Amino acid sequence: MLGRKDYTRKELDDAKAAIDRQLAAYTLLAKAGAADGKVGTALDTFEPQFFNHLTLALDRYFVHRIRAVSGKDANPLNEVELICESLTGNDGVLVASTVLKMNPDQTVLKLQPGDRINITADQFARLSSAFFDDLERKFVS
Repeated sequence: MLGRKDYTRKELDDAKAAIDRQLAAYTLLAKAGAADGKVGTALDTFEPQFFNHLTLALDRYFVHRIRAVSGKDANPLNEVELICESLTGNDGVLVASTVLKMNPDQTVLKLQPGDRINITADQFARLSSAFFDDLERKFVS
């Protein structure tokens, strides 16, 4: 597929709805398991695995976005791209980019190159919200 310089409102809304359903399902599961220590311990192990992979899913909806629109700065679109690259190609350890100008202080998660990626529910909620806001501003007309 060729690179994309824009997305439809429907594409954005459908992706948001799918991600929101996943967040709601996790929240329900976490609340149900909060009273049970064994379930809580299992959720602590499951949470970063789930949200690391949900970040991959988030990126996939808009994977063909072009750099000319998304830019090269430390924005949420590029942060997600770099996280996904690190999850799939660097064993979950954040890599430094030679293309993107990523200042960790300007990112949502503040991850440094070399950090192990273990995204929590709260971090994912902030990251996906910032990602959708940036995508809407730059790619949806």
